[in-house]
Amino acid sequence: MALTGKQLINGQWQTGEVGTFSAKDPSNGATLVPEYGIASLQQVDAAVAAAADAFAVYRQTSLAQRSAFLHACADEIMALGDALSEQVMAETGYPKGRAEGERARTCGQLHMFADYILGGEYLDPRIDTAMPDRQPIPRPDLRYVNQALGPVVVFGASNFPLAYSVAGGDTASALAAGCPVIVKGHPSHPGTGELVAQALFSAAQKTGMPAAVIQLLNDVGHEVGSALVQAPAIKAVGFTGSLKGGMALFNLANARPEPIPVFAEMGSINPVVMLPKALAQSAKELATGFVGSLTMGTGQFCVNPGLILAIDNADLTTFIDATAAALSAVPAGVMLNAGICSAYEQGASHFTDIAGVEEVGSGGNTEANSGSYAQAKLLTTDAATFLAQPALQEEVFGPLSLVVKCQNTQQIKQIINSLKGQLTGTLRAADDAELAEHLDLIDAFSQRVGRVVINGFPTGVEVCPAMVHGGPFPASTDSRFTSVGTAAIARFVRPVCYQAVPDGLLPAALQNANPLALTRVVNGNPTKDPIA
Repeated sequence: MALTGKQLINGQWQTGEVGTFSAKDPSNGATLVPEYGIASLQQVDAAVAAAADAFAVYRQTSLAQRSAFLHACADEIMALGDALSEQVMAETGYPKGRAEGERARTCGQLHMFADYILGGEYLDPRIDTAMPDRQPIPRPDLRYVNQALGPVVVFGASNFPLAYSVAGGDTASALAAGCPVIVKGHPSHPGTGELVAQALFSAAQKTGMPAAVIQLLNDVGHEVGSALVQAPAIKAVGFTGSLKGGMALFNLANARPEPIPVFAEMGSINPVVMLPKALAQSAKELATGFVGSLTMGTGQFCVNPGLILAIDNADLTTFIDATAAALSAVPAGVMLNAGICSAYEQGASHFTDIAGVEEVGSGGNTEANSGSYAQAKLLTTDAATFLAQPALQEEVFGPLSLVVKCQNTQQIKQIINSLKGQLTGTLRAADDAELAEHLDLIDAFSQRVGRVVINGFPTGVEVCPAMVHGGPFPASTDSRFTSVGTAAIARFVRPVCYQAVPDGLLPAALQNANPLALTRVVNGNPTKDPIA
């Protein structure tokens, strides 16, 4: 499939009407072709109207039809072959292995949702049959089921051009729920976005889905995104990115005459506690694993370990020295774009300008590179400084981590309790016995994070039903939901109760015969049996 620089609106590839922009290769600064058109507000309106029309049809598709569509989406993405991997590499600076791994993850979650919805679990059907003779008040027939929310806007993420963009987790879960999706593409990787949109549209055509089930609009500013969020027909928003960007969308959505949910995953410093026996036993080994996690993808993961908490003693000094030595061998890494690179440098400088914060290790410098490169950094401070400086809780997106030297585990707990919401919290322990001594820290983390990690590092988000990728604010805008795993579909459905509706007019999931063979809660009892 050739790149056109156009946008997908209601099944038609259209030229943007208000100017053009170009992506750049962050590894060398070269301008990439083709140029991409920017959507006009008239094109935004057309896309929203088409999505609303598509919703009336798509929401009525069967679970089997939607499943076939999602499987086809994954197949069409894989059919793009090396062209997709090469485009990802050119627009992000990622190595081929990273691009191919992310493609596999993207297709894997599409297949996962395709299989998951066939079981109908997410519909959560509940039936309380009529009790006309009940005294003193008869009970009517009541039947509950989840249904699709409506057209969804998804914002492409800078650091995941596949897994959190056009066909990423937000899109996959919204499509699985029965919601058409309009993607506002990320300007750093428009070619990747176009190729994936071509694949999804091809899948829609092959499986008989409405043309506007997937649409793609481009912009380099905020006008298109703002207009999409404020459009009355849009019923939810999916976003992965900065706190500033997520909160801007959240505020727009809540200022509407009809507020809508914004499911934003916005940032985290992902604290890691190094317990005393763990450091005493394997400080150097922990340093090696930590550096690998910190510098993976030049630190451009939302679960990058940006904060280390440990008791200040000789073992922690060994860990810091070993980390600094390992970092010195890590070359400068390419960042996703010039803006992210500049923000990283500013954030690192802001930290080191704070009295009591010291840089104790760094990776290779960036002087020999012409593109957007970053130098990994390790900083230290004491607990009193950390607690007194709220700015040290801010995420610096990139390969930077701050070690906080604490006096005891009570001070570690004090810091955990002072933290804003996080995506992850990690404990490294020598063994289960040491963990058992610090159950209070596990409990403290459970109140602050979406995922508690034991004896690992937070980088790496497994796509599976049990995963939670979210957390208390400001890690996400709603801690009740996850953006990864089958539970992500819950963001894009809402419950409806049908009272005294004739059986033949009910949704299939609620009909007496149970034609979908679902497990339903009937009069308080889970069963697959039909209702006599």
